[in-house]
Amino acid sequence: MLLGTGEPVTLIAMAAIGRWAYRHRSAFSPFLITAAEFIGAAVLHRHHQHWWIAVTAITATVSIVLGIPHRIMQMHPSARFTTGTISRAWEACGIDRPAERAYATTILAVGGGWLAAAIAIGPAVKPLPAIAVTGMVVLGIPWWAHRRRRARVRAIRTIQAWPQLADNMGLPGSSIASIVVDAWGWTARVILRKGTTAAQAIGQLPAIESGLGIRPGTARAIPDPDRADRIILRVIEKDPHAQPIPWREPASTTITSPIDVGFYEDGRPVAVAILRRNVLIAGTTGAGKSGIVNIVVAALVKCADAHKWGIDLKGGMELQPWAQCLHKPLATTPEAAISLLGDANTELERRAGLMTARGLRLWEPTPDDPAIEIIIDEYAELPPEAQDHTDSIARRGRAVAVNLIIATQRPTQEAMGRNAVRSLMDVRICLRVRERRDTDLILGQGSLAAGWDAHALTQPGTFLLADPEHTTPERARAYLITDDQVTARAARHTTARGQSADTAPGHAEPSPDGAARPPADDEPTGPPGAAGALWDTIRQAGPDGVPVADLMAACGMSRSWVYYRLREHAQSGRVVQTVRGTWRAVSGAPGGLGDGRPPPRPRTRRRDRLRPPRGDRQ
Repeated sequence: MLLGTGEPVTLIAMAAIGRWAYRHRSAFSPFLITAAEFIGAAVLHRHHQHWWIAVTAITATVSIVLGIPHRIMQMHPSARFTTGTISRAWEACGIDRPAERAYATTILAVGGGWLAAAIAIGPAVKPLPAIAVTGMVVLGIPWWAHRRRRARVRAIRTIQAWPQLADNMGLPGSSIASIVVDAWGWTARVILRKGTTAAQAIGQLPAIESGLGIRPGTARAIPDPDRADRIILRVIEKDPHAQPIPWREPASTTITSPIDVGFYEDGRPVAVAILRRNVLIAGTTGAGKSGIVNIVVAALVKCADAHKWGIDLKGGMELQPWAQCLHKPLATTPEAAISLLGDANTELERRAGLMTARGLRLWEPTPDDPAIEIIIDEYAELPPEAQDHTDSIARRGRAVAVNLIIATQRPTQEAMGRNAVRSLMDVRICLRVRERRDTDLILGQGSLAAGWDAHALTQPGTFLLADPEHTTPERARAYLITDDQVTARAARHTTARGQSADTAPGHAEPSPDGAARPPADDEPTGPPGAAGALWDTIRQAGPDGVPVADLMAACGMSRSWVYYRLREHAQSGRVVQTVRGTWRAVSGAPGGLGDGRPPPRPRTRRRDRLRPPRGDRQ
């Protein structure tokens, strides 16, 4: 402001006070509300004194409705519409936290009650003026101290100063179209000058942080998905990822629902859909890969329509706590991994043939026909033969719901086996990386230039998610699931609910009484000596019993064949299961012991599993 020689001091002071008051106008809201109530009460007391009854009724009704917790109102079907309407009204006003809603309800109740009394007896009658002043000060303190209000003031000042700041930040001609303040900062939609691209604006992030006077690393810029000449600028004033986020048990019990793995910086949950999708989890050592793997497995073990298979070539260090929740034995050696992936390909082909016979195109998971999720930790350690199997599963497993969840440190072409597995990963979770180029390696070529700055992630468990539903580079942090939570979760959801850990789809499954269920109808009966060799091995075992693997080696037959014979012996009272997967003969068991051969195999009714449903028959 330029001062002339003849300017009156009073006018200068009033102009300065006016500019200061306008700059801090939001702080005067309590005074303005109190003054409006005084004026309204004075007018209504003189002309419509009987209106105090209507104001009292409205105030009481609104206060009661707003004061009742929503979870209580939702218990009554008649109040659900009212609850939804109130929730949408709160969100439209930017009031989304319980404490803020309680504060707004208190102001409505106190203000409405004072207004009704002032209309009835007059606003100047004691003690109403004192009550008004006291209420204004007491209820105004939370408003003046509210962090979000102060953040909004700073955001408005940023909008006003942006045209001057833009030239110094390397974005001349840009402007802010809108700005939204939340609990952790503010988000603005910036309109760029024609010809300026989002990539150029993202490259100016250090200059933007300097121009706004904020801490380094607290500004985020992502392209606007609707306009090429705009970016979404987010400033983090209070980092929601500064502290670990405790894991919460998921409520979903089906793989058809997305898995909640963490939170974005604006408080939105990160929900990842994995049905019929291959998942890649990658990042440097200590970035939090194991934590995300545990979160995913913890969600899957509760899904009755999903079977979990596991490969951990670090000797089972990561997946061993979940071993009893897997539907096949955990593979910890290269040979076991090859066998497991070979079984997966066999199951894939069986499902493909079944779908062809039924005329279906997608396998819909159910508890009887579940999806199969193969979790592989340290994928780079797989031998070439196993990687050939994973390549086939990645290419053909989508329709039949047989998919991979892979965790690795650096998915180079050499580590991924020089095949198409890496390019077939539909969901990519990228944690902290050491080198900038690793971002493109995990998320795809050009990701770093588009703002996917995984090298800038600092906290363990922070990640970037790229999948069909998440196409913008927004930082998120995964939940922290502790070892005790993993142990407790695994203990509650073992495969004893319906399937033994020694079995898998296509193999025999144990029945509730511990015996094995029948295998597929095309199960071979085996050579004549196989049944005798099996019984001899069981009879010669000690009181601790013999594992199923030794029985398979003794008779040279498959696991399902062995379980079918064990079922026959268990029904006849000749064998019992000591622990899971271990069997022994019953002392003095009747029948078939003299010649070492069990009784003849009972006749069972065979069913054609490829027969279409009754409604599809011609």
